Amino acid sequence: MADIKLFQISGTVREYQSGTVTLEKELQTVIENNMETFFGVTFLDSEYRTTDGGRMDSIGIDENHCPVIFEYKRSIKENVINQGLFYLNWLLDHKDSFKVLVIEKLGLEFADQIDWTMPRVICIAGDFTKYDESAIKQMNRNISLIRYKKFGDDLLMFEQINENIAAAIPEYHPASARVRAADKTFDEQLAGADKTIQVLYQDLANYILSLGDDISETHLKLYAAFKKIKNVVTVIAQRKKLVVNLPLDVNSVTFEEGFSRDVTKIGHWGCGPVELHLQNHADLEKAKPLIDRAYNEN
Repeated sequence: MADIKLFQISGTVREYQSGTVTLEKELQTVIENNMETFFGVTFLDSEYRTTDGGRMDSIGIDENHCPVIFEYKRSIKENVINQGLFYLNWLLDHKDSFKVLVIEKLGLEFADQIDWTMPRVICIAGDFTKYDESAIKQMNRNISLIRYKKFGDDLLMFEQINENIAAAIPEYHPASARVRAADKTFDEQLAGADKTIQVLYQDLANYILSLGDDISETHLKLYAAFKKIKNVVTVIAQRKKLVVNLPLDVNSVTFEEGFSRDVTKIGHWGCGPVELHLQNHADLEKAKPLIDRAYNEN
């Protein structure tokens, strides 16, 4: 894979020499201390021990309330993908253990929001082989390969090399449980929407996905998420409209009654404080500049 070059262009032009972090523990510590900024993931624990004697490098919960396992590839021969999948399978068999961890770190209210439909593994390395990239395409699990480069003393770059998106894992509900309308999955929401809203969603999805090859669409328990490394757009389907949330600075947006609002202090499902209400294609056209900004700024 071609290397990325970084230049300083103020004054005399000079190239930053890239490299890897000398001590892998140093990289792990930097990521754990800044996990939300880098990946939209709330850090929970380091070197998390499993009941079978294993140890996950880092574990967290993302902005969609889904569990995330981080594994760091310390050598070119290390099979970090299989290791991450092993831990992911363990986690799916020990959901109560993860919930206890979330309760200890973030509280019961946060733990009640855990979404098991899209748990994932993020593998981080100085580089990956072509076999690594090919292998994840054969696996029905959510796996991201992230390459890092360090430039100089204070610049760290992350590049998403490849990502495999698996179908959402259906959550089990006892036959006796009552599921409120508000608890419908996104796919159920969309199926119950008016035909015009279903068409509007497909046009919205096609536009977002056209912004770049680095964006993917996933249908979670309560909403659809379009993401790069972090969420760019989330969508909730209602019968007569789509509710779109964007991770933009509310101070940089002019809000319009009936179309957009600031939900910073209002409870909402989607990710991002800027909320848009799309009822027709005219609204979609009006939303596109804000969607472009969300893509470019996140």
